[in-house]
Amino acid sequence: MTKLPEPLLELIRPDEARPALVCPDDGERVTHTELRERAAAIAGRLRAAGVERGGRVAIVLPNGPEIVEVLLGVAAAGAAAAPLNPAYTEPEYRFYLDDLAPQLLVVGAGAAPVARAAADSIPVIEVAPRPGAEPLLTRDGAELPADRDGADGAADDVALLLHTSGTTSRPKQVPLLQRNLTSQARSIAAHYALSADDVSYCAMPLFHVHGLVASTLAQLAAGGTVIVPRRFSPRRFWGQAETHGVTWVSAGPTLHQMILDQPGTAPGTLRFTRSCSSALSPRLMRDAEARYGVPMIEAYGMTEAGHQMTSNPLPPAARLEGSVGVSAGAEIRVVDTEGRDVAPGAAGEVAIRGPGVTPGYLNNERANAEAFFDGWFRTGDEGTLEDGYLRLRGRLKEMIIRGGENISPHEIEAVLLAHPDVGEAVVFGVDDDKYGQTVAAAVVLTGSAGPDELRSHARKSLAAFKVPDAIHVLSEIPKTPTGKVQRSRMPAHLADGSS
Repeated sequence: MTKLPEPLLELIRPDEARPALVCPDDGERVTHTELRERAAAIAGRLRAAGVERGGRVAIVLPNGPEIVEVLLGVAAAGAAAAPLNPAYTEPEYRFYLDDLAPQLLVVGAGAAPVARAAADSIPVIEVAPRPGAEPLLTRDGAELPADRDGADGAADDVALLLHTSGTTSRPKQVPLLQRNLTSQARSIAAHYALSADDVSYCAMPLFHVHGLVASTLAQLAAGGTVIVPRRFSPRRFWGQAETHGVTWVSAGPTLHQMILDQPGTAPGTLRFTRSCSSALSPRLMRDAEARYGVPMIEAYGMTEAGHQMTSNPLPPAARLEGSVGVSAGAEIRVVDTEGRDVAPGAAGEVAIRGPGVTPGYLNNERANAEAFFDGWFRTGDEGTLEDGYLRLRGRLKEMIIRGGENISPHEIEAVLLAHPDVGEAVVFGVDDDKYGQTVAAAVVLTGSAGPDELRSHARKSLAAFKVPDAIHVLSEIPKTPTGKVQRSRMPAHLADGSS
């Protein structure tokens, strides 16, 4: 018999003894039973505060047990959570809040002043930790009342609303249903043979599907424990991993490199590490396996897929250096521009389908028409598929991925062009061993501003990870005969010294 899709809260099996969440910073421990009860209670309070089924709740919280409890609580209320990066600037918050039109904004008590300033008329709910108890939710200093009928989220409700930066000037809204997330959590748990005895270390931010789905929901679905530091510290990782008996950690290559740069010894409990969110270099894979003393498993995921699509398998199956592995969460094809399969080993666009894939971008018919065909989703990535193993060759889209952060070049160009001394601007990614890519820009000036002034200008409107690491001043931006800028060729153009 086919199992029916589950509401997200059903991933958490009652267990009064085993911890589901542990915060290594303050020792807070939440059992599986407590996590279910707290999420249901939060759902009731949010409903009492005006959140309706099908509504939206924007969340600006740091990592820690509270954001997991709130995210599950929003889902239990049948609403969609929209977690936002705490590093955003006020203009960025204004854009996302305007685009999302949430019923509430949830922030940490006394925190997120920039988000609050951007909220305007959106009611703000504060969340404060309460050791050994459900977090305190308040509005204007008063605790939100309880609503016993609050938890009625269903499998087909939208659980997450995330923005993805692509090649258009406006980020797209990606809805992920509760059943998308439960399916992916169980698929990841099965692929890595996770059990109740496993302990995951959540190094990734929980406003990303990587940290939320892989590091957290997959481990919770297996009945085990997630170590959730409020702020990831590479220097403290080794000691925390040893203290809490961590058995696996998933992170982007940048965070893995930061961990490896610190002194420390891998705990004897560790059985594998996982890398996802940007390309893992063969050198880093070898260094990581030597230092961690366990296999480094590279995976391939994206927001629209509910995270994981492929992954190298655990030993004794083969894990191939330079490959992102085999199907693990989605069916995989490599197709030509007409959507036809290419020959084994030939290059084409990676296409996917599966229970974790978004039903489609919100209010964006053009993007959906471009991305979906015959039930398959075009990822925008070029790759080859042979003997079941996928290798990625590069991005067909123009998105920059810096340390796992997806960055739209158009957004940065708009900021640079807003400076009165900038006549033209093009933003592009540059390969980097540590971050995968860094952000660079080339500009044609109409005034006396230099790169330092332009970077300072960009910092006023952009989060730090989006500010160009290098700004090149050119006499003209190279273009095709039809007047198009070829971003992918900009690094080679600058290396040639031509302009």
